[in-house]
Amino acid sequence: MDFAERLLALAAKVRQQRASIETEEATKNAFIMPFISTILGYDVFNPLEVVPEFTADVGVKKGEKVDYAIVHNGEVQILIECKKSKEPVKIEHASQLYRYFAVTNARIAILTNGEHYQFFTDLDAPNRMDAKPFLVLDLNDIDETLIPELQKLSKDVFDLDSVINAAGELKYIGQIKRIIAAQFKEPDDDWIKYFTSRVYEGAVTQKVREQFTPLVIKAAKQFLNDQVNGRLKTALGTDTLQTANAEQSAAALTSEPEVEKDLADNDGIETTLEELEGFQIVRAIVCSEVAPSRVTQRDAKTYFAVLLDDNNRKPIARLHFNRSQKYVGIFDEDKVETRMPINSLDEIYNHAEALRKSVHSYL
Repeated sequence: MDFAERLLALAAKVRQQRASIETEEATKNAFIMPFISTILGYDVFNPLEVVPEFTADVGVKKGEKVDYAIVHNGEVQILIECKKSKEPVKIEHASQLYRYFAVTNARIAILTNGEHYQFFTDLDAPNRMDAKPFLVLDLNDIDETLIPELQKLSKDVFDLDSVINAAGELKYIGQIKRIIAAQFKEPDDDWIKYFTSRVYEGAVTQKVREQFTPLVIKAAKQFLNDQVNGRLKTALGTDTLQTANAEQSAAALTSEPEVEKDLADNDGIETTLEELEGFQIVRAIVCSEVAPSRVTQRDAKTYFAVLLDDNNRKPIARLHFNRSQKYVGIFDEDKVETRMPINSLDEIYNHAEALRKSVHSYL
């Protein structure tokens, strides 16, 4: 697997095992050590590459240690401080990193709970760790634009200078993106006022602000949905996503009555963000068996299909999300579908083994 595929595989593992991880030690063993070894490429059992419970003698309080120090070319380059997976990552947890950053040659510090990784350097003052990270990696929602920068810290292509040079831009772009994301989820008064004042000619009073708040939220959600559908149209090479999805469903996975109904009536297909999120979860699960690019999707009126190699004869799963009770359809070796009820998208991971088995049967 290439770098991105290994990252997706680790993300799938984290989602699948998250509920059973209770302690910091378990977090290290299950999530963080695999990140150091499979993603960054360092041998966690070689003390010349990875030093657990790292201690520096100068200027550090006795008894305090950093969980891991990564050594490259004989020098400590990266410091890692760990927290248990169910504990939020906060800068208040980084006191050891601050002190050790000043007395070692390390230019990169990582604070993590195994799911969220915050990367720090010394942009604001030399040899003093910044208060804000320049890169934030969330394994529950991987930002693909960060993957090339993360790869520069891996053993095989370690390029510290390039990472530091890009850190300033990454830091501010990342902060801006997180602010925008927060506004889409829960807009503050300034955000509401900004858009209201551009479409409403009167004074933006409290009553007007209350009137426009749900409108701004709804417009933001529709805008995101339009952007997602636009990308899908481009990927499919068609101007009409719904028409393409209906035509591609013509060679349906089975001859069930509901499939025939979909083919006869192909109006009203709407690909939802929830279906796309479910598709990404399925793809993350099965990327341990095949390259993610081989896992594709097609939408129909009553289900959302996940296929191998964009082939109707190679169904991996069906997502039945157009109803109050959601189901994920699992296929056996004879391509017979069994619908498993789920209450949240995370429950798709409960069927990871069956999904991988389905893919493996086509290889």
